[in-house]
Amino acid sequence: MARSARAQEEIRRFLDIGSVQVAELDLDGDEAVLRPGPGSHPVTHGDVFVLVRQGGQPVGTLLARVPEGADAKAVLTARARAECAPVLAGERGEAGGHGETGDRGEARRTGETGDPGQARRPEAARGPAEPPYASVVIATRERAGQLARALDSVLAQDHPRFEIVVVDNAPVTSETRELVERKYAERVRYVCEPVPGLAVAHNTGLAAVRGEVVAFTDDDVVADPRWLTELTAPFAADHGLGCSTGLILPARLTTPAQVLLESHGGFAKGFTPRTYDTARPPGDEPLFPFTAGRFGSGANMAFRTAVLREVGGFDPATGAGTAARGGDDLYGFVRVLTQGHRLRYTPYALVWHHHRETWRDLETQAYGYGAGLTAYLTAVLVNRPALLPAFLARLPRGLAHARTLTAVRETEVGGAPGDHDVRTHPWPRRLSRLQRRGMVYGPVGYLRARRALRASVEGAR
Repeated sequence: MARSARAQEEIRRFLDIGSVQVAELDLDGDEAVLRPGPGSHPVTHGDVFVLVRQGGQPVGTLLARVPEGADAKAVLTARARAECAPVLAGERGEAGGHGETGDRGEARRTGETGDPGQARRPEAARGPAEPPYASVVIATRERAGQLARALDSVLAQDHPRFEIVVVDNAPVTSETRELVERKYAERVRYVCEPVPGLAVAHNTGLAAVRGEVVAFTDDDVVADPRWLTELTAPFAADHGLGCSTGLILPARLTTPAQVLLESHGGFAKGFTPRTYDTARPPGDEPLFPFTAGRFGSGANMAFRTAVLREVGGFDPATGAGTAARGGDDLYGFVRVLTQGHRLRYTPYALVWHHHRETWRDLETQAYGYGAGLTAYLTAVLVNRPALLPAFLARLPRGLAHARTLTAVRETEVGGAPGDHDVRTHPWPRRLSRLQRRGMVYGPVGYLRARRALRASVEGAR
């Protein structure tokens, strides 16, 4: 097929993608409660992406179709009980358990398979200890409306003791400051960081916080009421823990771009808890610890404050708002791990993310993800050259992984948004090409960002 014809076909397929409703279904004993997802309307007929909970805790997702005129709650409850039966029966466990479901009647494995013994170590288990005093940092730039929604959800957390710090990054207007002062003055601290860049903003927040644990999220999320408790509690149970990450699900699936992104995994890392430790490398991760994208995402991460400060925080030449385009969160994960601390992924710490809405957004995102991936690897090696031998030893497999990561992913029957095994919509070739171009550009972007940062510091003097 000629390139122009292929491109037209990709555009046609993209525009044909229909919206999907988002809902939560809580199964507790014989009872079931169906609620629309954040930003969604009550469920009617049609396709529905459902987060299944048991007793309030996330256990899996499924995609189901509610026939016109049918009782949505009854249809979704029957499907959830059939497909999540192993999970609901208490068979969910650490790495290698079950949880996520598809729309073909079988439970699908989620989380990352590995050494179950590693994940079940006593210090890594979820314990009843009270979560430590926490600080929540939200970096933002000219999105006061979205920020207000995120702040409302964070202020509704059931965590016993926490503070919130908003970092206004390179503001053009005073809208963010005015919002915080007008609506949240006594509950939220406002900090201005004039130098653009997400990592710079996060470092400014890190310097300002008082909590034993510092959590980071974005201004385009809605945090589940137990998000902060679940994200920070592992630090009380495991004193060797340096970082924790959580589950990210779509708040809405109303545009083709949102559905396409989630159909190919979105930001979700599954429903199986897992602990990563360089002292006991996972057998199923040959590139560990350099595949940091497997650990989590910056919209839902927390660090022991002293540990993150000890490693120097985030590299300010990475992240959105710099020439590197991204990679700040991945850099933080690897730096903490390579300093001998553990990282914990927990699906019980949930935030709902408002995905970008347009094709142009996806193009920007694909290029930025590719650039951020190689930019963060460059940052790690520049700042920790002692890791170079380990990186070179993994390079052949890393290149194979990169080819897989950016391959054109065709559709497979039976996929569901959030399902990493099968896909409902093919991933466009243009997005794969943009991601590969971004990966080639990433090291250059990082070095440019370092030079720009150095020039701005010298200019400030």
